[in-house]
Amino acid sequence: MTIAYALLGLLEGTSRHGYDLKQSYDRRFGGAKPVRFGQVYRTLAQLERAGRVTVLGVEAGGGPDRRRYAITPEGVTELGDWLAAPEDPQPQLQTVLFTKVALALMSGRPAGQYLDTQRARHLGAMQELTAARRAAPDAQAAMLIDYQLFHIEADLRWLDHAERGLDALAEEVCDDPGPARA
Repeated sequence: MTIAYALLGLLEGTSRHGYDLKQSYDRRFGGAKPVRFGQVYRTLAQLERAGRVTVLGVEAGGGPDRRRYAITPEGVTELGDWLAAPEDPQPQLQTVLFTKVALALMSGRPAGQYLDTQRARHLGAMQELTAARRAAPDAQAAMLIDYQLFHIEADLRWLDHAERGLDALAEEVCDDPGPARA
């Protein structure tokens, strides 16, 4: 579901074609795993059916017609709600957190506030796990809880690191050249 929110975030600044969205997504969030064109267009179709994006027009090109998408007010609201909601601690969460921080910076939302909210969620989960660790019936249960605690601890270190690097990250992610010009 992160791809849908990333596309909404990329559309918040300006309307774009699906091709432009894929290129911008890959540049910002793709890393070693770029998003597939089919996934971009399927997600855009789902967002359109849900009323989160609208097609501003269809333009003829050298290949298939190009649809220009824009975020709707409902899409802006849903994106804002998603950005503000902390994620439950889990393995591989950093990708989602990074996407939220980058999109918040790109849209002028309070990325530091989102990091603080996420930190509070992680600390609450750590408190619950620590209590469960104390009551663990055996070494196996304790070891599994330790595994979760260590991952949350790593996430907390990343949150601190991300907060220290917000200015540098903002310079990079807010420097999106936008849609490709023909």
